[in-house]
Order: sequence, then structure tokens, then C-alpha cells
Amino acid sequence: MLEKFERYPLTFGPTHIEKLARLGGHLGGGVEIYAKREDCNSGLAFGGNKLRKMEYIIPDAIASGADTLVSIGGVQSNHTRMVAAVAAKIGMKCRLVQESWVPHEDAVYDRVGNIQLSRILGADVRLVDRGFDIGIRASWEAALEDVKAKGGKPYAIPAGASVHKYGGLGYVGFAEEVRAQEKDLGFAFDYIVVCTVTGSTHAGMLVGFAADGRERRVIGIDASATPRQTREQVLEIATRTAGLVELDKTLTLDDVVLIEDYAYPHYGVPSEETKEAIRLTARLEGMITDPVYEGKSMQGLIDLVKKGYFPKGAKILYAHLGGAPALSGYGYAFRNG
Repeated sequence: MLEKFERYPLTFGPTHIEKLARLGGHLGGGVEIYAKREDCNSGLAFGGNKLRKMEYIIPDAIASGADTLVSIGGVQSNHTRMVAAVAAKIGMKCRLVQESWVPHEDAVYDRVGNIQLSRILGADVRLVDRGFDIGIRASWEAALEDVKAKGGKPYAIPAGASVHKYGGLGYVGFAEEVRAQEKDLGFAFDYIVVCTVTGSTHAGMLVGFAADGRERRVIGIDASATPRQTREQVLEIATRTAGLVELDKTLTLDDVVLIEDYAYPHYGVPSEETKEAIRLTARLEGMITDPVYEGKSMQGLIDLVKKGYFPKGAKILYAHLGGAPALSGYGYAFRNG
């Protein structure tokens, strides 16, 4: 589906799929749980799902003649960390807008974790006191104009790379990669569980798995706490991406399966249940998840299994999208482990 698109390789190659046997057993053994380790996909600043997206965006950035990648996220954004890393790798400058999307007051929240790594990578980081929204932000548009005014040539990468014209392509590739791995495994996954916020990871999977009729088997766990806006944005990105790859079916809002029950109390703020899911996964599998994204999607997966959402014998693929560096910003919450 992606043969006609130029790709700039930033990842190691196909990411490993491992069975989470101890977690599955702990939850009663009625389903089989696997994880696809997108968190281990690259040597660039701890990797993560954003790199799959960037592989299809960077050729366009280079072709544009830009000298500065300009993006936006929250203070502990995984996405902005990866934009900073990619800019360093390809020899461009980087301007990052970091908004106050999370009402979190750990004393070192804006000095550790993802934002610390972005600064080490050489990005020009600007803190802006604005609340959370998955849409286009005025502060990001102002940053683009400021780079231009100072003689630079900016390349615009929106939050999560999501509403970029090529933002969904990387996770179409994820679905194609999973299909190839399923042939080796000897079975196909019944469900794919993914965290959903700005939407392009979910949207790309939706398009990729629609090719074999599994679009409604992609189960998004909302972590945005703005589910209506998020669901609509997933469909918008999926529709655009489907057009790019010439998918021979029309996607509708009913194809966007988004579970809304686990984003509380706020975007980026872990509930006690999220923290317990992080601890449980770490102590059973040695797999680290984060308080903003993967902890909430893991909480959702665990709870849905307990509630019998998945039929007995189902094989579930959990997409581990990365994000562990953000844990440093939540040191007090995890001060005792």
C-alpha cells in the first residue's frame, strides 16, 4: 500500500512481537495478550511511534528546502522529543512549542524526561502557558512565523504529526508489517489495542487493517479526554490517508472504535488505576509504560479483559507506542515505586 511513497529510514526495521504470558495468566488465561514493541523501534532518543510517522514526512521536509523543523506538544511530549531527535539526525534546526497541556505540578516536571532530552538534542524549546487541545494551535503558528521572520525556512509538523498530510502513512505500514509477522506466527490477531489522542496512529491502523476487513478490530483507548473531537479527527485522518493509499472502501465514524472510559481525571494525569496498571505490567513482564499514554491504554486493556469484552481464546495485540521517558516528570507519584 505504501510502495509509491518515499520513506526516510529512522527505525531499526520490523518491531518485535512478544507474548505477555504472565500478564495473560494473571488475568485468568482466557485470552492471549501480545505486545508489539514500538518503544524499541530505534536508536534515536528512545524511539516510539512518532518515528514511523516521521519516516514518511521527512522526505517532504527535505524536498521543501526547509532548515528548521517546527512542532508542538505538551511539556512532556514524546512527539516533540522525536522531532528534536530527527532534526539532529538529518542536520536541521528545531523549534519546539511546549504548552501546559497537563495540570501537573511535580517540581521538576519541565526539566526532566522528554523535555530534558529535547534540550540535550539541541532544540530551541519555548514554554507556553496554554491548555490542552488536539487542534491547530496559535502558538505553533506564531512559532512558524517567528522562524521565517528571523530568516529561517520552517517545516510545519503539527502535534503528534497527526493532521500532516502524510501523518497516517506510518501506521498503514504497521498493519502491513503485522500481516507479514502473522504469517510467521501462524495466526492472525483478533484485536489490536492502541492508545488514541491526536489520532494518526489509530487512523493509520484503521486504514491498514481495513485492507483485510479488521478496521473495527482496532480498539482505541482514549487518553485525550476529548473523545468526540478525537473520534472525528481519527476519521478525518483515516479518510485522507485512505485516499492517498487508494483503499477500495469508504470508512465511516462507526469504524472508529474508541473506548472513552480511561482518560480520567485529565489528559496527562494518571488515575490510581493507571498507576496500578503501570506497576502490574512492570512487575509481571518487566515492560515499562507511561502515565500519559501507555499506562492508560494498558489500564483499558486490563479492565476490558476482566470485564469479558474480548471473547474467550481471543488473541490481542497491544501496540506499545513508547513514552517511558515521561515517567521522570512524575517522580513524586511513583516515589515508592
